[in-house]
Amino acid sequence: MTAWTDRAGHRGWLWDESLRLLEFGRRAVPAGQGAGWLDDDGTVDPDRPVFTWITGRTAHVYALGHLLGVPGCRPVAERAIAALRTSLHDDEHGGWYASIAPDGTLDTTKSAYAHAFVVLAASTGTVAQLDGARALLDDALAVLDARFWEPAAGLSADEWDRTWTTLETYRGVNANMHTVEALLAAGDATGDARWHQRAATIAGHVVAWAGANGWRIPEHFDASWAPQLELNADRPDDPFKPYGATVGHGLEWARLLLTVDAALPGAPDETLVAAAVALYDRAVADGWAVDGAPGFVYTTDWAGAPVVRTRMHWVAAEAIGAAAALHRVTGDERYAGDYSRWWDYASEFLVDHDRGSWHHELDASNVPSADVWPGKPDLYHAFQATLLPLLPLAPGLAVAVRDELG
Repeated sequence: MTAWTDRAGHRGWLWDESLRLLEFGRRAVPAGQGAGWLDDDGTVDPDRPVFTWITGRTAHVYALGHLLGVPGCRPVAERAIAALRTSLHDDEHGGWYASIAPDGTLDTTKSAYAHAFVVLAASTGTVAQLDGARALLDDALAVLDARFWEPAAGLSADEWDRTWTTLETYRGVNANMHTVEALLAAGDATGDARWHQRAATIAGHVVAWAGANGWRIPEHFDASWAPQLELNADRPDDPFKPYGATVGHGLEWARLLLTVDAALPGAPDETLVAAAVALYDRAVADGWAVDGAPGFVYTTDWAGAPVVRTRMHWVAAEAIGAAAALHRVTGDERYAGDYSRWWDYASEFLVDHDRGSWHHELDASNVPSADVWPGKPDLYHAFQATLLPLLPLAPGLAVAVRDELG
């Protein structure tokens, strides 16, 4: 049977879904502000802060929309880029604030997670030739390199105070995962291969940790990069630092490892391919429908038993991208079967066919809930799920869309 990704009908459906998502989020960036947190109808929630990470994601998505030729996307992306250069930027000390509250109060934390999304936004904006994007990229890469990169560890630190005086002892894989994504995009945008190589260095550490831990990725570390496996056992559904193994990150890393491999010169690295397969297989075995209902649980313990059974939309989106990538690399038809199964699940339970976008969170019975992610904050995961199956692993999304490589 022809894989869905090769069928004109499915490719058309993906295009329609990408357009539907772009329409939903069109109001995300009011003039003079960063991107807001979207509610269930795509309206900015005035009671929530403007976050740098959401603004970066929004700039990335709408810059891709502009590259795709969708009218109205460029102004949205450029307003987000402008906010990253002005209101969200710390002109005194450099770097980016975490957020701006509705009353104007700044969260002055400087986090690698947020800075990675600034690099991603600026990289995609540079490829799309958006106003101010290249200057933003140069600034963001300099900050990421000087403030967060730990050369001895070959990894990124996590969080500073505003003045770059105090570095938190916590180290995390989540920020490093998005740093890998951002560095791959930066290498594409600048033509500087050292950013691709740095992404590969980070990925190599994660492969080693996961391989030594049954392919369940340790997420949390201390300042010496010793795993802290019991961190947040008392609040396991933390949106950024949950306890245990995060199923969606196993899927996301599986795709990223294949992307890193494709971005590097030379023949495929079978070690990275094998690791991608192992991470994917572990995540599916631990996470999919393990409690009798379809969907991926959010987290498991270190033996693979479910801890938080909530279904997050981003996990299914990453499963889609990982299955498509693995099918492209290996040719194994089981990934094509998984790919169609994950999309069937998303369409039935996650895609909001009435009000737009995707439900960001479902309970264990696949009913929309809002315990961790109320509303529909942003489009990043869902939108990428509509593009990744159509494009090569390298170059990344922005260059592949620009050069019409799909």
